[in-house]
Amino acid sequence: MNITQGGRFREARRIQESLLAKAEKRALLWLAERTPAAINSDHLTVLGLVAMAGAGAAYWWSATNRLGLVLVIVCLAVNWLGDSLDGTLARFRKCPRPRYGFYVDHVVDAFSAVFLLGGLALSGYMSPAVGLGLLIAYLMLSIEVYLASHTLGDFKISYFGMGPTELRLLLSVGNIALFWKPMAHIAGHAYRLFDVGGIIGICGMLLILLISVARNTARLYRSEPLPQRTANRADENAVACDNQAARPESATAPPELYQAPTARKPDARRY
Repeated sequence: MNITQGGRFREARRIQESLLAKAEKRALLWLAERTPAAINSDHLTVLGLVAMAGAGAAYWWSATNRLGLVLVIVCLAVNWLGDSLDGTLARFRKCPRPRYGFYVDHVVDAFSAVFLLGGLALSGYMSPAVGLGLLIAYLMLSIEVYLASHTLGDFKISYFGMGPTELRLLLSVGNIALFWKPMAHIAGHAYRLFDVGGIIGICGMLLILLISVARNTARLYRSEPLPQRTANRADENAVACDNQAARPESATAPPELYQAPTARKPDARRY
């Protein structure tokens, strides 16, 4: 989102280029057309948040019962419905609230990340250090996205063909693999499967963060370059020196050394 100089709020341009973006948009429009009038976008936002809290609780439960991993997949599907359909429904009914929606949606996303990764860290399938690293990397990337939305007017949702929907599907596939094989063997060593995936996720988000920071900083610098005052001052000083050298010596000498001698009256006592 952005605020123009006139004080009017302007919605940022959404950039959604994920692999499933077109199919997802068609599905969301189909659902929006059939959503009962009694359900509004706020209901869907709350549904998405509760579903993600449920996913975190299901991960916690999976420490004692692997069926919790299946429940996580169900919660992720419900979260997709609430988190993706709320904005589509508001736009479909022509009652968008851009400032309210942007703020609430991303505050909910932050809480959702804490719920999900907190549950993963408590599940035993991922070490707390890796879970904390994922949360930090996610929040840092989110901050960059929000700053870019405000300063550049571009709200980027997907990177390298991966958006929120693709990440939910990837996590669901990981849960299925985790149900049958919780450990990964690499170079003769056994590691937690989700620790390996979590470290890959941390590296990927940090790489995206660095690329985005470099691109957006260069873009902002080109639009707001430093003024050339230093170079102009140097040129002015050089011109002043040239003019000083071109002046005659008498013009540059102190005025007291070139005062005309005053005429003296003849001394009458000499005569």
